Amino acid sequence: MKAVARLLLACAALVSATVFAAPSPSPALQEGVHYERTAVGPYAPQAGKVEVVEVFGYTCGHCARFENVLHPWVQRLPADVTFTPVPAAFGGYWDPWARAYLAARQLGVDKASHQAVFNAIHVSRSLPASGITPSALAGFYQVYGVKPTVFEAALRSEKTEQELQRARQYAINAQVTGTPTLIVNGKYRVLGDSFEQMLRNADALIARERRSSH
Repeated sequence: MKAVARLLLACAALVSATVFAAPSPSPALQEGVHYERTAVGPYAPQAGKVEVVEVFGYTCGHCARFENVLHPWVQRLPADVTFTPVPAAFGGYWDPWARAYLAARQLGVDKASHQAVFNAIHVSRSLPASGITPSALAGFYQVYGVKPTVFEAALRSEKTEQELQRARQYAINAQVTGTPTLIVNGKYRVLGDSFEQMLRNADALIARERRSSH
């Protein structure tokens, strides 16, 4: 569990990009500058697809700001690229929110509620980052057509527990030290001094993987 303990940190010290600037040329990729190697492998591999994983935390303010530029970027990904959010299960106050995402995904309301959760924690502050209760979560997700008893059952389900442990182990194996973290095809942890640069570097790594698959 020492590896998990080392992951108990607030958020990666990324500089937030408030405006998505005009597209810049893809960088000439350099290890240690634009990416770091990892052998974690894809989280949810699909034949013929390049996977992009985002390890995120609802309690992370950087992740909340990143979502504003990440979402339109995801919408523009090629058809042979998949995007997979993986909740950070670093322990402490991270885990209830990781469970909430996994329960929402199990019930099919993860995409509809994703931005709203960030807003509730970081904008309206109608939900607490720490100390959230199952009943409060169930009340929030009721807006998306899920009965509170059903949501609380999903939170406590064995499937959610298994997925939580899987997400935790993935972050450990990938040596994720903060959020948000992008991982391309289970091979590259994306680096960058800003959100824009992270996505530009991810584009270049995706292009590399697409070329290698043809």
